[in-house]
Amino acid sequence: MASKKPTVNPKSGSAKIDIGISESDRAKIAAGLSGLLADSYTLYLMTHNFHWNVKGPMFNTLHLMFMTQYTEQWGALDLIAERIRALGYPAPGTYKQFVELASIKEIEGVPPALEMVRHLVSAQEATARTARALFPLLEKANDQPTADLITQRLDLHEKTAWMLRSLLEE
Repeated sequence: MASKKPTVNPKSGSAKIDIGISESDRAKIAAGLSGLLADSYTLYLMTHNFHWNVKGPMFNTLHLMFMTQYTEQWGALDLIAERIRALGYPAPGTYKQFVELASIKEIEGVPPALEMVRHLVSAQEATARTARALFPLLEKANDQPTADLITQRLDLHEKTAWMLRSLLEE
């Protein structure tokens, strides 16, 4: 069986992408994933910052919990960025781009420990909302790999938000 040579895009000189998802849908999915990447990076940075700066009676518990969370979040950044690249688009990678794309706003200063937890609950939930908003487009485009990635991210963000909220209950 003869192998089929990839079609080359005359504008860019790169191989044309023919994965069964239209270029228009790939562009929309990549844009949505870019927003998720920006929220995820902002959440990562917030969690790492709080890990460094938490203090008080819950120091050890929160310090370790935040480390687990930012470590997991760091790995997710690569998965999201690589999916954007697999769809044929550049992944955002600058602070300027992340600030423009993120729905999560930076926290100034060093809040008290339980306020850190409240901020992280809010940021986890915001990231889940950003991820969930992609599903209608993914279903329309029949993009199972991205849907699988989003499902995994949603499960983690919702579980993490629940665990953090539990710390705020009496």
